[in-house]
Amino acid sequence: MSDAVEVVDLRAARTALRETTPLVHCLTNTVVQTLTANALLAVGAAPAMVDAPEEAGDFAAVASAVLVNVGTVNARTAEAMRLAAGSARAAGTPWVLDPVAVGGLAFRTTLAGELAALAPAVVRGNPSEVMALAGAGSGGRGVDSTAGSDDAASAAAALAGRTGGVVAVSGEVDLITDGARTLRVGGGSALLTRTTGAGCALGALVAAYVAATSDPFTGAVAAHAHVALAAERAAAGAAGPGTFAAAWLDALDAVGPDELARADVRSA
Repeated sequence: MSDAVEVVDLRAARTALRETTPLVHCLTNTVVQTLTANALLAVGAAPAMVDAPEEAGDFAAVASAVLVNVGTVNARTAEAMRLAAGSARAAGTPWVLDPVAVGGLAFRTTLAGELAALAPAVVRGNPSEVMALAGAGSGGRGVDSTAGSDDAASAAAALAGRTGGVVAVSGEVDLITDGARTLRVGGGSALLTRTTGAGCALGALVAAYVAATSDPFTGAVAAHAHVALAAERAAAGAAGPGTFAAAWLDALDAVGPDELARADVRSA
């Protein structure tokens, strides 16, 4: 077992999330708001969807953590995202950037670059998104990646060095790095890729865990492990993607500290 695996206490992370009920301010895309809010509630966090420019900065300063997801961004919400990220940085509130579909579209790609300069605690995306944000690729096919997580390893480490935070790359095996430490999280289910908003909800859970643990690396690993374990549990009894989505929310609630501590987390 590597030193990085040994210092990530998943049991304590799960306990801390339940005990602290972090308030997660979500500036996220319109397709996934309900699933994101329900996923946060299922793990024991509290969601808030405040995306008006007139309020986003003020709320980011008092929330436990902030998620900025550019999935359906427009000029109005882009301004709210800039204000929220800047306010979170000034207040010391950890925030997570999810650069959805960055690389293929100029507006969101430029915006994500601006946001990445505001020191997100974690950048969470698929391999193509992470590579594009790091300047090492042109993006995937919409929200779908055309690369694997290991393909993005070098770009993720470079991006972590640039932001001073953690970069989490989702794939068949997730990769989480802060530039010095790297861990991989296995498990999960292919049905996650057929559930609209599962990846976006993961970004919100990363924010919740980072707030609960006060450690972006541990928080990112714990959130990915939690999602993977819940997906395995849900897939075991699902007839297809419809029943899986409901079962996944139930499973997010059911995963406890001991189960999370047994997650497939490895250094290679």
